[in-house]
Amino acid sequence: MPKLRKKTIYTFILVVVALYVVIAVIPAVTGKLTRTEAVTYGELKVSDDVTCYIVRDETVYLAKSAGTMSFKVKEGELVKRGAEVMVVHPAAGNYTGTLVNAVMHHCGDSLSSINGVIRPGIVHRIDKDTSGLLMIAKNDNAHRSLAAQLAAHSSTRGYKAIVYNAFSEDEGTVDEPIGRSRSNRLRQAVGGLNEKEAVTHYKVLERLGKYTFLELRLETGRTHQIRVHMTYINHPLLGDGVYGPVKNPFGVEGQLLHAYLLGFIHPTTGKYMEFRADLPAEFAGVLNRLRTAG
Repeated sequence: MPKLRKKTIYTFILVVVALYVVIAVIPAVTGKLTRTEAVTYGELKVSDDVTCYIVRDETVYLAKSAGTMSFKVKEGELVKRGAEVMVVHPAAGNYTGTLVNAVMHHCGDSLSSINGVIRPGIVHRIDKDTSGLLMIAKNDNAHRSLAAQLAAHSSTRGYKAIVYNAFSEDEGTVDEPIGRSRSNRLRQAVGGLNEKEAVTHYKVLERLGKYTFLELRLETGRTHQIRVHMTYINHPLLGDGVYGPVKNPFGVEGQLLHAYLLGFIHPTTGKYMEFRADLPAEFAGVLNRLRTAG
């Protein structure tokens, strides 16, 4: 019998190992394991079904794009002007045309790096379809100062909203913890999973028949906080199809919630600064229609 070459022997060994994996190893870990939490090897049983997810290490490079936005830079302050509707920061499949891309165009590489490459300079966020003011830090020191003020509840954040139903009281406070909804992972809820303290103060500005024009102040900044708290007390926001009626008589798509007031202590000068933003055209238009109807 001729001698087998080394390459042939190695190939034969690899084939045997591969067959062993297919025949013995893979069937040994098939079954009904449905838990999503991490487990150690010692917990696996013969009937367990193991699914592996391979995550690709991908570096994201964000493009600097001016878009149609206009900015005014004065004494170190960056103020956005205009009524454009856009996403705050990039996400999967949407890496251009966001507020972050536009700010990068105007500020270059001077933005804070604390939140990483996807959210440079973004100190806090506002919900999709919510209009108004938000803070953007141009360096890490400013970012840390502003974030600390948010955590200590010493900054001022004021909102205006139109909600369903009339209030009997003129003002009040909702002090209920918020966490991820137990029935819908895309929503937040009072009494949800991993709930955290959430406090919202509200004040009636105008009673408009079946609707109410409110001013709201936040002590905390939980995801969807105002929307969740108002729905919890039976006053969902007009246009909010996630937490309230999907359709409304005004054809509004997206909650009528506007971050009109933002105040904080300047990280460098130590002086208190306050900014205000007028209601966007759609919000003001609906408000005027309600006033006329009343």
